[in-house]
Amino acid sequence: MKHINEGWCITNNGFPSEDSEVKRYISVTPSERQLDFLEMKYYNFIHFGINTIYNREWGDGKEDISRFNPKKLDTDQWCRVLKATGSKGVIITAKHHDGFCLFDTAYTDHNVMNTPFGKDIVKMLSESCKKYSLKLGIYLSPWDRREKTYGTEEYNDFFVGQLTELCRNYGDIFCFWFDGACGEGKNGKKQVYDWERYYSVIREYHPHAVINICGPDVRWIGNEGGRVRESEWSVIPGERENNDLVAEKSQTDESQTKEMAERPDDTSADLGSRQVLRNYKNLIFKPAEADVSLNYGWFHNNRPFSYAGKGRTPEQLAQIYFNTVGGNASMLLNVPPNRHGLIGKNEEKRLKRFTQLISASFEKEIDDSVLSFLAVDGEKRNRVSGEMLGGDELGYVLSFPSKRSVSVLSLSENLRYSQRVEQFKVFAKNEKGEYTHLYTGTVIGSGKFVMLEKPVLTDEIVIAVTQSRANPVISGIKIYGA
Repeated sequence: MKHINEGWCITNNGFPSEDSEVKRYISVTPSERQLDFLEMKYYNFIHFGINTIYNREWGDGKEDISRFNPKKLDTDQWCRVLKATGSKGVIITAKHHDGFCLFDTAYTDHNVMNTPFGKDIVKMLSESCKKYSLKLGIYLSPWDRREKTYGTEEYNDFFVGQLTELCRNYGDIFCFWFDGACGEGKNGKKQVYDWERYYSVIREYHPHAVINICGPDVRWIGNEGGRVRESEWSVIPGERENNDLVAEKSQTDESQTKEMAERPDDTSADLGSRQVLRNYKNLIFKPAEADVSLNYGWFHNNRPFSYAGKGRTPEQLAQIYFNTVGGNASMLLNVPPNRHGLIGKNEEKRLKRFTQLISASFEKEIDDSVLSFLAVDGEKRNRVSGEMLGGDELGYVLSFPSKRSVSVLSLSENLRYSQRVEQFKVFAKNEKGEYTHLYTGTVIGSGKFVMLEKPVLTDEIVIAVTQSRANPVISGIKIYGA
């Protein structure tokens, strides 16, 4: 199709744009807490604890905590460095599988207050987050390899007690992050987690907090390498999303760190196309989160699979950012402090370069375009003011007063109307007045980056929606130059 003026013939690729099934799909929308969370897009993990001191990924609960004394620990430095990368929040490993707690807890003496360091690190981070306008999140490992009640119903009381302490004593919390790790305790029993009880405690104290991974609000991408699906749907079958499946795919021991970062897992799987959804009655809205570490390990160490001080390059991290934040997923980047309690100079250097690479792609916004719609009959109609709510439009035309060099497009849907776009195409007018095809994409969702292989010189860009569940509801279109 070379000329828009010849008229667009949009058949929606043979799929209905309005019937009972379509209405069922678009009735699935996010909660307010999910919408607030999706605005964050990029935030950080901090893995720090007794494992850092012992130079390992997983502890067993037998560690001598008298060795824990990171004298230079500075949570202000953590937040200052992370804020400079564009981060919106920090999730701290308040307790990992070894059972050592970085907070003041009445439920075990295996905590930071009984070490030579003797300070509540979660409290310190909470204050630093307020200082640097970052949101605070909590990782509390359900698996506790030290606690003797693990594997019994009594352990659920123990866990709820610690969870309640964290809910009550550290101000606003945007996220509680539970992984799928589960093993046998000292008594040889495997724990049956009372997830619903855990959730109810969080909802009582922090009703706006999201509960991630083993939780109802945000799902795991399926690997630890930052890889997303070509079509990353947020409307998915509820039957295919449960904590037991997460546990099956999660690490079972520390030797799997490298494997988890490299394996493709099910990122090629189709989770939310019409062909999939029609087979399920229970549909839920659950956006994806990609967790990935700056180094090739979660804690700062020099074990063979960690490469501390080396790890992922800025270029690799930037590509992960473009693929995740620009692929309808959130990016959770782990930045592990070293044994002194600081983000190391090498890590900081890589983070700065990572930030520069991202900024370079979005620093030249083309903000003088005139937006109009492609209508069903192929004519352009200038009728947009404020939010773009759709209608009988098939796409969008952005015209510039003179030729511009275009390199990146950023698109987003208004998810209050669900996730609708299933395919779109991007065209640019050339010097002959014809329209050259630049890109074909699938879903848009909370954010889609169209990164052109090379800049194109044009005075008009057309974004044609070629398949959608009912009328597309686009909330944002931004164009950036080279």
